[in-house]
This record gives sequence, structure tokens and C-alpha cells, in this order.
Amino acid sequence: MIRLRAHRDDRRMYKAQGSDSERMMRLRVHRNDRWNFQVQIESRICDRGDGPMEELKYLKSLAKHYPTIAAASTEIINLQAILNLPKGTEHFMTDIHGEYEQFNHVLKNGSGSVKRKIDEVFANALSNKDKKSLATLIYYPNEKLEIVMQQEENIEDWYNITLHRLVQITKRVSSKYTRSKVRKALPKDFAYIIEELITEKAEIQDKEAYYNEIVHTIIRIGRAPEFIVALCNLIQRLVIDHLHIVGDIYDRGPGPHIIMRTLRYYHSVDVQWGNHDVVWMGAASGHLACIANVVRIAARYGNLDTLEDGYGINLIPLATFAMEQYADTNCDAFAIKYNTDYNTKDLSLDMKMHKAIAILQFKLEGQLIKRRPEFHMESRLLLDKIDFEKQTVTVDGRVYPMKDVDLPTVNPADPYRLTKEEAEVMERLRQAFIGCDKLQKDVRFLFAKGSLYRVYNSNLLYHGCVPLDENGDFQKIEVFGKEYCGKALYDVLESYARKGYYGDRSSGEKLKGQDIMWYIWAGPNSPVFGKDKMATFERYFIEDKETHKETKNAYYRLLNEENVIDKILNEFGLDSSTSHIVNGHVPVERKKGESPIKCNGKLLIIDGGFSKAYQDKTGIAGYTLVSNSYGMRLVSHEPFESAEAAIRNESDIFSDSIIVETSTRRISVADTDIGAELRESIAQLEDLLKAYREGILSEKDV
Repeated sequence: MIRLRAHRDDRRMYKAQGSDSERMMRLRVHRNDRWNFQVQIESRICDRGDGPMEELKYLKSLAKHYPTIAAASTEIINLQAILNLPKGTEHFMTDIHGEYEQFNHVLKNGSGSVKRKIDEVFANALSNKDKKSLATLIYYPNEKLEIVMQQEENIEDWYNITLHRLVQITKRVSSKYTRSKVRKALPKDFAYIIEELITEKAEIQDKEAYYNEIVHTIIRIGRAPEFIVALCNLIQRLVIDHLHIVGDIYDRGPGPHIIMRTLRYYHSVDVQWGNHDVVWMGAASGHLACIANVVRIAARYGNLDTLEDGYGINLIPLATFAMEQYADTNCDAFAIKYNTDYNTKDLSLDMKMHKAIAILQFKLEGQLIKRRPEFHMESRLLLDKIDFEKQTVTVDGRVYPMKDVDLPTVNPADPYRLTKEEAEVMERLRQAFIGCDKLQKDVRFLFAKGSLYRVYNSNLLYHGCVPLDENGDFQKIEVFGKEYCGKALYDVLESYARKGYYGDRSSGEKLKGQDIMWYIWAGPNSPVFGKDKMATFERYFIEDKETHKETKNAYYRLLNEENVIDKILNEFGLDSSTSHIVNGHVPVERKKGESPIKCNGKLLIIDGGFSKAYQDKTGIAGYTLVSNSYGMRLVSHEPFESAEAAIRNESDIFSDSIIVETSTRRISVADTDIGAELRESIAQLEDLLKAYREGILSEKDV
């Protein structure tokens, strides 16, 4: 049909034009144009591996959305215009470790972006006190409104002033987005009104009176509080266009489930899994060794409430078992690292539960290591190295005295076998983790929005490291009989992790994947862990701190070697002259003068101690990397007291910025990954446009 239509078009063209020689010349040009168009399409097809008919099918499918030349042309113009808008602001955060109040506050204030917008809009027109009040209102609108409504004598005046100020801030933060994108972000109840207030209307001569009347009416009909909340939430939404979490949402802090709830409803986010995230993902899949690790860490940091109250996981079977089996057992080595919120009346029981689950973990990990000799982790089999009579243990060929050998459930003749009671406890825990709907939703979100690494706008994001040998070459790691390194290692581990959660148990691939999730958590060659061992056993049982040392992969000693960093960037398909690595996992000790900026700015380690457990070591309370249309800056945060204090005292996190990179020109959407997608869409629409004009396709609904 296409050839017949083309032939008829050629004949019409031939008959309609001048002399024979002119007609032949024009016909040849027309055929050449059509041939060139076909060649362009077919070359694009070859790039995708499709055939000519597939391209035609694609154009027909595209024509359903753009049935006319006018519709296709309008979309091309629209997309071309978007390419010239400023790039959206990206925020990078890592190693949050359950510190939900500080995490939520940093999101609310946009790492200081909200304050900067207030300064830009009002400059010297507002006092510092008024600016602080306005900022606090934007961060915590519901809570702040309650206080204001109790204190303000003339609430209508306050509403009037505040609404005008919030509209000005909203105009500012929405200015670099298309009207369509802003419209999608608007709350449904007030979408039309907000759009009216923040959009200039040249046709209205008395704009001020028009806008004032809208505001007065909002106040008069009693909708001011709801409208203020809507504007504040919109400002928070617009100051961050996209959020990257570079791993370790879970463990240590009290509220990972609260952070996950925030992320699940966040407008645009991706997650690079940290080893603490992966062990929770393994636990959610029902893997016993991962479950034991998750429960042990919660017990160690006094956060069993996260499991019981946050996720509704029943720990009574473990508590009952611990009270019975460890009733007269010394648990001093299993002290709880609790914070001020911890209820010390539970301390004795929690220490018993802590010890009970730790021994279960060592048994289950021992079974796993024996099951997977390809993991090469025989050196971590330590229960069978205990001499109970001498109260010693042999680690790496050396004998050390043990702080505690009171292990009532360990049979020296078969130390890795679970007792009947232990097996029952673990089965009850397995059922609880698998059956926890809230946890399963959170873990499915991590699989849907997450990965072991991500390439985004010329940045390579991963949590740990790319395993290297001492020469800076990619380290080859065996995974079920095959060797992998570099990007391929990340890819195969991620593939198995997904099988571990989604796979069919009957095939054997699911158990392989679950074991890999545990290996990602603690394996000596895991790119996400990046150390030779996890010295959990030694920290509990051996006084000698030399045994506690965990040697980092050579990657961490080669961070400032430009040829090594370039090699990694190239391995993941990036241009080493313009790209960066954004890394988490290892806290930067700023108090000792360590810089998070490595290798002349090519690598950025942004773990600054969000977790309170690390803040004594780092000297700060976390970093946020901000990438916007002007470049990149690293924001360091001081410790955050609490949301309550921030609301009551109108205090904020003190943040200090370091300029990492400044662009010589303002970065636009055209320079981003989205820009590349838009250019591809424009090319496809131009193909459709030409197909209409060449008669290959016919317009519809004209």
C-alpha cells in the first residue's frame, strides 16, 4: 500500500508540472527526498534493531496521540521550548539511618533553599525575625498555624500579610518550571486559585485589586488556614525537583519506617541500595540470616519499637525464648546503645533478646557459609573455634580470651545447629516478616525505585565502592561459578537480589538470590559493604581491638588517583572529563580535617553523619549535595535538636555550603538526561511530521 500510494503521488506530481525535462528533474528530486527520509528512518531502526515495518507501526502509534500536522507541530514547539528551561534542582542524601526528624526537616527546608528564596524575594524588606517566622511556617504549616491562631490578636491581618508573602515565594520557586509542570504539582482543592495568583495576567489592568480580592475572599469564607498549608506544601514540593537517596535508610535510628513513608509518597525519587537496606530487603523475603541481623541491630540500638510499633512485627516469641533460655545468663557484653527516648525498664529483657538473636545470627550465618563455599567466607566460622574450657577463641590462627562463653544454646559438638526452640522462634519471625504488609510495601518500593547504582545527568551514584585490587584494577569476584568485575558485578548482584525477592522458590534461584542479599550485606567482596569482614563476633566477645578492625577495599586508598576514578566512570559509560561519582557508606571525619571532595571534585563522599551514632566521629550531622542550574554545592548540617524545638523556637538547622562546581553558563534541561529523551521525542515527532507531508501517513480528525 505504501509503495502504491507513493507511485500514485509520483504520477500526480509528474502530470502536474511543466515540461518533460522539468517534470523528470522534480520527480527525481521528490523521489530522492522520499528515499532519504526512508534511509533516515531505517538507520534509526537499525540502531534499535527493529525492521522498517516496526518503524511504521511506531509512527502509526504516535499518530494516535498526534493525529494532525498541527498537533505534532505544537508538541515539537512545546518540547523544544522546555529544552531551554533551567535544569531542575536535584538533592542527594545518604546514610540517613532512621534519623527521620532531621531527614524530614532537611527536605522541608530544601537544604537551605527556602531561606535563600525568602532572602531573594524580600531582601531588606523583612526583618530577620519575620524571615525566620515565614521559613518555620513553610516547614511546619499545620503546627505553626496552631500557635499563631492562639497568639495573634488580629488573625485576619496576619492571614492577609502571610498569604501575600507566600504567593511571592511560590512565584519565585515555580518560575523555572513550565506552567504544565506547576499545574500538576498544585493541590486539587486550590489548583485554580493558586494558578491565578502566581500567573501574570497582562489583560487585567487592575491586577492588584484582582489579586487582593481573591485573597480577601479566601479569608472571608474561612479557608485561609487550608490555603496557607497548601501554599507551604507546594513551596516545599517545588524547591526540590528530584531526590536521590544514596543508600542506608535503615538501622540505628528510630524511624526508618517514617522515612520510607515519606519517600513512598515523594513526587520524584530514586534510591541506591545501601547494605543496611539490602539486609532489610532480604529479611522481607523471609531469609533467616537477614532477619536475625535486622532484629539484632534493632536490639543493639534500642530500636525494637521500630519492628514492633513501626511495622507491627511480633517479637513476643523471641522475648519469651530469651527469658527462658537466657534467664540466668550474663549479658553484659550485649549492652544496649540507647538514646534519650529509650525506656530503661525494658533494659534487662532487651539485653537477653539481644544476646539470643546474636547467637541465632552466628548460627544461621555459619549454616549459610557452609552452604555457599563459593563465598569464600570460611574465616567467619567462629562458633566452632571456641574452646569453652579455656574460654578462648581462635581467629585467623591466633588464640584470644573471650569476654563471655555463657552460651546455653550452643552445642560444642554441633555449634551451628539450631535447637528446636530456636528453630521455632525463627520460623515465627519469618512468618511475621513475610506477613507484614507495611514492610512488604516499603521493600517493593525499594525494588521499584531503587538499584545498586544509577547513572543520572552525568553522575554515577552508588553506596559503597567498585572493588579494586591494590593496582587499581577491577577485582574479579566469583558469583556462582563465574567471575565478574566492575559494572558487570553490580549488574549480576542486583539481578540475583531481585530473584531473591520475586523469584520462584521451587527453582532454587530464589534461595541463591536471598543468599546473595546477605552477601551484599556483609560479604568481603561486596561492592556495597567494601570491607574484608564484618567483625560483629569479635566486637561482642574479644577485648583486643585489633580484632575489631575491618580493612577497607583498596578503592578507599585510591580515591584521589585520577586514572582510577576515570576508569570507573568510563566503565559505567560516562565521560570522565565532565562526570562525577556520588558516594555514601563511609563517614567523612570533618572534625579531623578530612574533605568530602576527592580527586579534584570528580568524587564526592557525602556521608557526613546523619546518624547520631556517627556524629562524634564526623563532627557534623550529615551532608546534602545540591545540583541545580548554576552548578553543584555541598551543604554540611549541624545537629538537629527536634521538630518540636524548630517549631517552638523558630530555629533551623545551621548549614554551611561548599561550592563544588560552578557552570560557566546556566545549565538547561537540554543538558540533562531528560533533555536527551526530549530530543529523541522531537526527532520522532519530526519523522511523523514528514510522514504526513510525504503522504506516507494521513492526518486524522482534520
